[in-house]
Amino acid sequence: MGETIAKNKKAYFDYFLEEKFEAGLVLKGSEIKAIRAGRVNLKDSFIRFVNNEAFLFNAHIGRLETTHHFYSHEERGSRKLLLHKKQITKMIKAVEKEGYTVVPLQLYFNDRNIVKIQIAIAKGKQLHDKRNDLKEKDMKRDMERSMKDY
Repeated sequence: MGETIAKNKKAYFDYFLEEKFEAGLVLKGSEIKAIRAGRVNLKDSFIRFVNNEAFLFNAHIGRLETTHHFYSHEERGSRKLLLHKKQITKMIKAVEKEGYTVVPLQLYFNDRNIVKIQIAIAKGKQLHDKRNDLKEKDMKRDMERSMKDY
């Protein structure tokens, strides 16, 4: 993976990640320019399957002031994901199971300077699991702090 553009930190907190995939995105030129400018937010985005095709919904890609209104894009529009058929069928089977979903994790440029998105099959966490993660994180931070002072 190359340069990371945007991360979905909330996905790491809300879900247990089972399996990760790399997917391409169908984008317009104005969207690419906005992504290069860093105007991306994946926080509330999600992935749905329509007619055996994967789409990214609710990902915010802001408009640039320099983009002409005729060529501009919809900020929270749906964007098609480019995946292999085997990967799509694997994800659809996982989503049909109870409690599983597909979430976007991060948007980045690969080594050929092409925009890619990392997605994962995930299972939702319960409230007590989230509390345990926060406790472990605090304990780890305290241990590192005490080791640094020692």
